[in-house]
Amino acid sequence: MLSALGTVIITSLSGVMAPGPMFTVTLANSLKSPWAGMTVSLGHAIVEVPLILLVFFGLGGFFENVIVQLVLGVLGGIMILWMGISLFRARGVMSSEGQDTTYSAFKAGILMSGLNPYFLVWWVTVGSLLLMSFLNAVGSWGLPLFIIVHWLCDLVWLSLVSFSIYRTRKIWGQKMQKWVFIILSLALLYFGGQFVAKAIINYL
Repeated sequence: MLSALGTVIITSLSGVMAPGPMFTVTLANSLKSPWAGMTVSLGHAIVEVPLILLVFFGLGGFFENVIVQLVLGVLGGIMILWMGISLFRARGVMSSEGQDTTYSAFKAGILMSGLNPYFLVWWVTVGSLLLMSFLNAVGSWGLPLFIIVHWLCDLVWLSLVSFSIYRTRKIWGQKMQKWVFIILSLALLYFGGQFVAKAIINYL
């Protein structure tokens, strides 16, 4: 059981620690609140827990449909592009007046999960294998344990990031914070454009 649990922790951490849209919006919100990571992870769980249950009950194959992947990729990419544009346009007031991002951390966690086609595909492929391997090792009663451990990996890592960023925000200065928001907005534009392009290419 310990071996199976360790595999879940390592695989989960490798996923959440990888740079991506959710990590990017966590950084953006962390300059204003030390609780951004926790809030993003809560929004993330709103999407992820039902998805895990779908995979468990054998309904995850719905997301393997090419039409579904195309729609999710295009719509998700457009939404992330919009969030990147909004962050770029608000960079001045956010750094000088301390205003929050135009979208809450909780909402960002939901959107960056539900509209991320690669997150959904990951659960249908790698995630489903990880889940079934764990349940084969410990039994079906381990489903709640799997969900809790996996989510705690998200919570701990994103909370560590947000607390670290918030505690050091004063040494950055307004000009540096403005450039941080610019870089993060460009990262969101990159991820959004990548989602749209790959969704169309894969469909064609």
